[in-house]
Amino acid sequence: MSHLPARPGVGFKSKHFADIARNPGPVGFFEVHAENYMGAGGLPHAQLTALRADHPLSVHGVGLSIGGHKGLDEDHLARLKTLCDRYQPDSFSEHLAWSSHGAEYLNDLLPLPYTEQTLQIVADHVDRVQEVLGRQMLLENPATYVLFEQSTIPEPEFMASVADRTGCGLLLDVNNVFVSCANHRRDPLDYLAEFRLDLVAEIHLGGHDQEDLPSGPLLIDSHGAPVADPVWALFRDIIARTGPLPTLVEWDNDVPEWSVLAAEAARADAILRERGQSLAAQ
Repeated sequence: MSHLPARPGVGFKSKHFADIARNPGPVGFFEVHAENYMGAGGLPHAQLTALRADHPLSVHGVGLSIGGHKGLDEDHLARLKTLCDRYQPDSFSEHLAWSSHGAEYLNDLLPLPYTEQTLQIVADHVDRVQEVLGRQMLLENPATYVLFEQSTIPEPEFMASVADRTGCGLLLDVNNVFVSCANHRRDPLDYLAEFRLDLVAEIHLGGHDQEDLPSGPLLIDSHGAPVADPVWALFRDIIARTGPLPTLVEWDNDVPEWSVLAAEAARADAILRERGQSLAAQ
């Protein structure tokens, strides 16, 4: 399970190391992508060791290919275990997606059809990850741009079924909900009404881009812009129902100065504190 504090977090970027050391501001934890730290040493590990000494840490995988048809890459999984054993993160998470075919890695998080067959594959893979790591993982909902005719299970039900079968937790990416629902012309509030919020141990927020096509707007989960106002509104609604949860602000492309990222974290912090105070007053 996640042991992160119910506070805002941000993705750690090396360019912000000195700023964080001077003043982390409202940030309660930091996230790193596992695949960036699978080497043995060097500056990345020196900085991460110093960061981990003072702050809770979340490790977020992007390369396990949890939804892939073939078995997991056991060498990759072993490297992930070495990393988690080294830093003992307060949370580990991965995506409901696939990203490899044979020995080829596609550097993308690709969607999968939601069927009984893929449900069993994903559950088996999650079981294997948790067995090797000796810890619970969180499974993140994807941003999607296509739907499969083969799908027979709604995404919220699919994710809840994986959690029920494996004991994993869920990571709710609110921007991914907004992006997917906009692309598929669905109301995100309807999606969230079906989502098992009791299984959610962490939330992600991030920015997106928009392309205007003849068929209507296409949203892209870019992680390169401020969190959009409709995503903040959805986040506020979720927190009103769940209470405060660890909440990560993702910004991985066109990374701004620390002050900009800290301001996004402060906005999340205000919503979390507001809800926490409301619960304390009840």
